[in-house]
Amino acid sequence: MKKQYFINANIIDPQNSINENGGLIVSEEGKIEAIGKKVNTNNLPSRERPIDLKGKYIFPGLVDMRVFVGEPGYEYKENFRTLSNAALSGGVTSVVTMPNTNPVIDNVSIVDFLKRRGRDKSKINIFPCASLTQNLEGSNMTEFGLLANKGIVAFTDGVKTIQNTRLMSRIMNSAKDLGCLIMQHAEDYELAKNGMINSGIIATKLGLSSIPEVAERIIIERDLTLLEKVKCRYHISQLSSGKSVEIIKERKNDIKFTCGVSINNLSLNENDIGDFKTFLKLSPPLRKEEDRLMLVQGLKDKTIDVIVSDHKPEDEESKRLTFSQAATGASGIETLLSLSLELFHNGSVKLETIIQALTSNPAKILNINKGNLSIGNDADFCIVDINKPWIVKKENLISKSKNTSIEDKKLQGKVTNTFVKGKELFKI
Repeated sequence: MKKQYFINANIIDPQNSINENGGLIVSEEGKIEAIGKKVNTNNLPSRERPIDLKGKYIFPGLVDMRVFVGEPGYEYKENFRTLSNAALSGGVTSVVTMPNTNPVIDNVSIVDFLKRRGRDKSKINIFPCASLTQNLEGSNMTEFGLLANKGIVAFTDGVKTIQNTRLMSRIMNSAKDLGCLIMQHAEDYELAKNGMINSGIIATKLGLSSIPEVAERIIIERDLTLLEKVKCRYHISQLSSGKSVEIIKERKNDIKFTCGVSINNLSLNENDIGDFKTFLKLSPPLRKEEDRLMLVQGLKDKTIDVIVSDHKPEDEESKRLTFSQAATGASGIETLLSLSLELFHNGSVKLETIIQALTSNPAKILNINKGNLSIGNDADFCIVDINKPWIVKKENLISKSKNTSIEDKKLQGKVTNTFVKGKELFKI
């Protein structure tokens, strides 16, 4: 690979506290050789022709902590190849894949298969999760030690919650002993049973069974109480309510844990569901505008650590049904960054805070050396025209499934190039 020189870029790398105009040098081995304002035409070899980015932004490759990939079992919804291409178009270079496949990722043989497939078919960095319990049944723990030794970065039951308090206590104790990361989907099963959207006027108007915000709060309170005694690595996958943000803010001073939020809950509310838009049937559900604003404030003041896409592609047949029958989830990895930038353009959150929640924060939580532009690291980064307008059209999406929650939405900010290990793998 030939050495590459980029100049006149606005570089933001939260991990290294870089927020300046400068350049980037990528070595022949695909590593970051130099970065920052010292990289300019005055300091480059005269024979080289640097690429002038004319004020475009360079961000570290995004780390998406919550992505569903259809392999194995649901390849007709998404596979490693289509996921990679979709991720690259959105500036995402590392993903954490969920274990709710068929078969479930709950034993070492399935992990071996998954890693081989990822290595052979994927262009991006794949970090698989395994399930907390066997077959996602919430009864018997998986073999944390064996699975962690195979390269599993975290454990979660996906869209299911550990309901049994005694089992959750055992899980936390094992996680503490082995240094494993637990990612909990916080939702009390009995309160959320058969629910489809947020509890309130919209649910009553549409005649749909609902999920109250207290279903989320009860699990968060329980787990944080357990965490006071058993200090393991614990992460709440997706907050959806303002009350949850208040609890997190109160408890973060006393207990060490992290939390995330889906870009859907940061950008949309229950009113967007309109007349039964099944592409907005999500888990956790969209809640009130007041909840959305409190989530945005939680991100702004860094109560919330991470933004995820919650990318869950579904085939058209699973979504073109009545609301009660339609599958839950939306495709979102391609629009994650652009939709997040909406919070910057409307003055809600600082740009550096947004990029931190998409890059260095998830990488630190996962204990992986990604999401930064440190010298000597793999050159995983994206180039972004932060003001470029575009419209989300399902026919232009690269993901195998087109169930976007924001079809026809006008966005500002587009990834123009994405590099993994110094290789340009996406360009518009």
